[in-house]
Amino acid sequence: MKLFFRQTGETGPAIVILHGIFGSSDNWLTTSKAIAARGYRVFALDQRNHGQSPHSDEQDYQSMAADLHEFIVDQKLDKPVLVGHSMGGKTVMQYVMSYRNDRYAGAGPHSTFDKLVVVDIAPKFYPVHHAEIIRGLNAIDLMSIANRNDADAILSKYEPILSVRQFLLKNLYRNEQGRFDWRINLPVIERELHTVGEELTNPRIVTEPTLFIRGSESPYILDEDIPTIKRIFPNAQVETIQGAGHWVQAEKPVEFVDVLMKFVS
Repeated sequence: MKLFFRQTGETGPAIVILHGIFGSSDNWLTTSKAIAARGYRVFALDQRNHGQSPHSDEQDYQSMAADLHEFIVDQKLDKPVLVGHSMGGKTVMQYVMSYRNDRYAGAGPHSTFDKLVVVDIAPKFYPVHHAEIIRGLNAIDLMSIANRNDADAILSKYEPILSVRQFLLKNLYRNEQGRFDWRINLPVIERELHTVGEELTNPRIVTEPTLFIRGSESPYILDEDIPTIKRIFPNAQVETIQGAGHWVQAEKPVEFVDVLMKFVS
């Protein structure tokens, strides 16, 4: 699948960023600019069924990893650094399981990736925990709302945190007919919500340098998860950003970029 992407920066090593569920490349624009200012080309992608990328009936990590591979090949990227947050983190982990550097090297002069950065997600099973958000989004009658405030009032009955609602409602837009519509493929995401928390398939030991970034206030990467991370990614390091929750890059943007750049450079 040909994914929509936003490129920031024209020269320098490539960094590819994948967002989490309900997100899009637009969420990473500020971070992309901060990274590009340090001499990098940043490619922020919309994963399938999100943002401006095509919709599909398939929403699983093998498919999303294949989309990422197709993008890297199409753009002829050589040794990009792969960054993924939450669902995007699992996508990039699945990618390095499925597309090893030695396999890809035989197909041409490019290596499939150089380093891996996984943001606030571990290579383990997570139970479904977005069901209430799905119910809230489905409760919004797109034909009857007049503006975003109407949508927010409905969603507030299901999600009390304003910043989370604002993040979710970025997916609301007016189509060519002037009517409200969702950029996300809500029916497929709802149907496949369980797959977001699934474990990785075809696991293997990944020896390339890997960085796991977690928020100190987030429950996604626990101390007890670190031995599993180290077993699968023996050259991994885990950095904790104090005062940050799950959306580390949005809550602590300066600290996030500093930690990322220190690892990349």
